[in-house]
Amino acid sequence: MDSICVFVEKRLKLKVNKDKSAVDRPENRKFLGFSFIRLKTLLIRVAPQSIRRFKDKIRRLTKRSWSISMERRINEINKYIRGWMNYFKLSELPNDSVKLDSWIRRRLRMCVWKQWKNPKTRIRKLIGLGVYPDRARKMGGSRKGCWTLSRTTQLNLALNNAYWRDQGLICLVDIHKLPR
Repeated sequence: MDSICVFVEKRLKLKVNKDKSAVDRPENRKFLGFSFIRLKTLLIRVAPQSIRRFKDKIRRLTKRSWSISMERRINEINKYIRGWMNYFKLSELPNDSVKLDSWIRRRLRMCVWKQWKNPKTRIRKLIGLGVYPDRARKMGGSRKGCWTLSRTTQLNLALNNAYWRDQGLICLVDIHKLPR
């Protein structure tokens, strides 16, 4: 490390930031939002800090108290997802995208459940989306919170992947599969 710093500072006349610079194994370092993981070979993945920042941004866009139309909310999410995935398309681990995709849809289900507000509205909408009436009544009258109910089987079946695709939500996995 010392010899590299001397070369960079003396010969190239650049300043080395000692806090950010280190000589270490690739899997222990983060570079421009990417990190590496060693399986059989060294693979590029999205750094955990970048995923945390992505989730924070999606949380802000899917706040329950932010009263905007679902169409506008999905447009804002799509803009952010496109930019984020175009940057992190180099990642060689698509299962991060699968997990983030399902998490985003759960956040959106929570927003929809919150928008429906009244138990009668919830029951009517669930029945309209194909949930059995007795299960819809049970869910509509539930006292559990929006986040908890967004994970239930009935809401998952009613607001499934096809529903969100019809609403215009883009899928991280689909963008990840596009050629680089």
